[in-house]
Amino acid sequence: MTERPALLQLLPLTAELDARLDATYARTLAPADPAAREALLAARGGAFQALVTSAAFGVDDGLLARLPALQVVSSFGVGLDRIDRAAAARRGVVVGYTPDVLNDCVADQAFGLLLAVARRLPAADRYVRAGRWDGPPSAGRFPLGRRVSGAKLGIVGLGRIGRTIARRAGGFDMAVRYHSRRAVPDVPWQHEPSLRALAAWCDFLVVITAGGAETRHLIDAAVLDALGPQGFLVNVARGSVVDEAALVQALADGRIAGAGLDVFEHEPQVPEALRAMDHVVLAPHTASATIETRRAMGERVADNLDAWFRERRLVSAAPAP
Repeated sequence: MTERPALLQLLPLTAELDARLDATYARTLAPADPAAREALLAARGGAFQALVTSAAFGVDDGLLARLPALQVVSSFGVGLDRIDRAAAARRGVVVGYTPDVLNDCVADQAFGLLLAVARRLPAADRYVRAGRWDGPPSAGRFPLGRRVSGAKLGIVGLGRIGRTIARRAGGFDMAVRYHSRRAVPDVPWQHEPSLRALAAWCDFLVVITAGGAETRHLIDAAVLDALGPQGFLVNVARGSVVDEAALVQALADGRIAGAGLDVFEHEPQVPEALRAMDHVVLAPHTASATIETRRAMGERVADNLDAWFRERRLVSAAPAP
């Protein structure tokens, strides 16, 4: 690359990624202020050849239309539901993302939430900090939790991360079944064609399917009723996959035992009802938020860009829309 390609970065990511991009590209960080961003696009939109975004931030057709010289989008994350891949394909723009490098941390978070809600760990922490453990008998004994080892685990979606979660379950001697549109070949776990049947069978239902219109509210009131008053829901996929209003009602009514949630339907807004429930564990969409994984994600963002401008290929190309 003799002349540094012009790159537009839609949001701040990591200092390490910024430094690597600045060494190779003419990087511009888009202003957060809408008016300033509009002015930037009006003045320089035609110059940008590369775009960096994130799975949460995405990119739509309207923005792509403002970038006529764009060749490549490199996204920080694995979610593709907020990236208009069809519009990018129509414009001849390739899309890269960061699969595989975050599988372990998302699987760890799924099990962290599962253990936390089953054993009531956040509530136990609050109980001790409030002085109730060594308080008078009237303070009440801490309630019993639910055993995880030997339990039945249902997984909704058996992609890269789903398979990693299933392997983690082996360490807890859990029986594993999964639901997906099609059976996955060459895996040892039983495919369950019916999502409701999977929910009725399992003790813990972990959601790790893709987001988007096809899976919106896949976990609805009927699935939650099938999961039942002894069952727990864990969501490390996308908030849109779960009907959040139905989930709140099921938790309030005791129709399921509890939930561990890393994602929400309208994040960062979280319903007050969920925040008030002791049998719910909440995380601020941090499944991939470790030093090691965020570093690896940044490296993959840059690797995708470098491979495109040097060899007209991507290290990790997003699937066709």
